[in-house]
Amino acid sequence: MTRMFVDAWDPAYGASFEGGDGEGPASPSSAQVDTDVEVPAAEWAPIGVPAAARPPDVVFLVDGVRRNDAGLWTAEEDGTSYAGLAASYAAGVVRCDLARGAAELVGARVGRGLFTASPSAGDLQAGTVRYEIHRINGSGEASKLPAAVQGPLTALEIEISSAARDGGSDGADLLIVDGPLRNRRQLPRTIGYVKTQQKQYLPAALTTVVTALRPGQRTPVFHLGTVWGGWSWYLRLPGASGAPWSGIVRVECSPDLTVEQAIELAHLSGATLPRFASASYKDPRAPQNLVPIAGLERRLRGMLGDSRVLHRALALATSRTR
Repeated sequence: MTRMFVDAWDPAYGASFEGGDGEGPASPSSAQVDTDVEVPAAEWAPIGVPAAARPPDVVFLVDGVRRNDAGLWTAEEDGTSYAGLAASYAAGVVRCDLARGAAELVGARVGRGLFTASPSAGDLQAGTVRYEIHRINGSGEASKLPAAVQGPLTALEIEISSAARDGGSDGADLLIVDGPLRNRRQLPRTIGYVKTQQKQYLPAALTTVVTALRPGQRTPVFHLGTVWGGWSWYLRLPGASGAPWSGIVRVECSPDLTVEQAIELAHLSGATLPRFASASYKDPRAPQNLVPIAGLERRLRGMLGDSRVLHRALALATSRTR
């Protein structure tokens, strides 16, 4: 008889895994994967947290949010027109002192940008808010503009993460980035935390190791030959519903690290991440949406301001250019 499970995530957020049969990510990845890193593939089995592994006293968690405030079009002197996007974005860092059991926001900033391929557009002043021009290469189709916001947002995350560490870390901390590392691979003692699984990286024989994980256990480290590359592993958080991929997250670290350093971070993630797992009665994306990240997202969205007020200000500002 086919077993069925209800995904713990609120349907408004999609699913914690993207698959057509409920058994996990259905879209196979074309990336070259080396599974003979920590142990040979034939010896893969769930790995628990070693007794000697201890979470650091200080953990930083960084995340960013973004919002499309208005779509725009330009009218160039030569009669051509370009799509534009006015967007707001914000990044913040939470510092968790595990020794004291305290968490605090130690850095947060808001950015606003006008994203377009228009050669003539400049900064746009909308009331008291300025949208800085970010010129896009190519034709700048409207459908591709939202993705252009990620670059400035990532740069902002890197900037505030470095500043937070300079102001309150003894060098033995851990930085958790909500999402893939991408071009943040140069940050020391940093792991990327991917809570939604969309791609199938492992062969079927090794995927069974993922679904067999118990809370707090992880898979062996493997290497992904993607554009950004890196060491990676899967980990199951506590509080999952019991579905095969429920509570599963993928963690990654910089490919510039040695295998030994990657394994050390894998052990550290198992000792650290489960303690931040959220509960379903509090969070619609439990347990993957970590408690400090959920609070940070709420704070950052509030910092973006009222979208209706900004939309009116943008409409007024653009009407003056006609």
